[in-house]
Amino acid sequence: MSSFDEIVAAMDTAMVVVTVADGDERDGCLVGFHSQCSIEPPRYVVWLSRANRTFEMASRATHLAVHPLAADDHPLAAHFGGETGDEVDKLAGVEWSPGPGGVPLLAGVAHIAGEIVERLDTDADHVGFVLAPVSASGSAPSAVLRLSAADDIDPGHDAEERR
Repeated sequence: MSSFDEIVAAMDTAMVVVTVADGDERDGCLVGFHSQCSIEPPRYVVWLSRANRTFEMASRATHLAVHPLAADDHPLAAHFGGETGDEVDKLAGVEWSPGPGGVPLLAGVAHIAGEIVERLDTDADHVGFVLAPVSASGSAPSAVLRLSAADDIDPGHDAEERR
């Protein structure tokens, strides 16, 4: 393991589910690359894998929602991270309601929904989607699901598949 990998692993990022809507299509995925990126105006960025169907939809969508996961949300993380929207409807059997721009808001999970105001394409395997928050609801979990607790989830797509 390189020094870079060791340092990043030690940070043990919080995991979130990002949801998207594009017309009548909806999807979501498990994301570990995300952060507040501005205080004024408030902005949040999520980085989506080019290999993911959620990325394809987000490239056309107007809004995304970010749902922070609690430490005991591993089954939800496995559902959104271990399946691919190319093969299954990840929102079937999951309770949700439409939010801004039609984006699915997961029931019982806090969210930040935002308008996509910029896309950051760095020619890497992930693209950043900068969000201007338009709604937020629920309470942040007191203990979040960390990458180290979700590293047993086999991704629906490898990062390089569609690149």
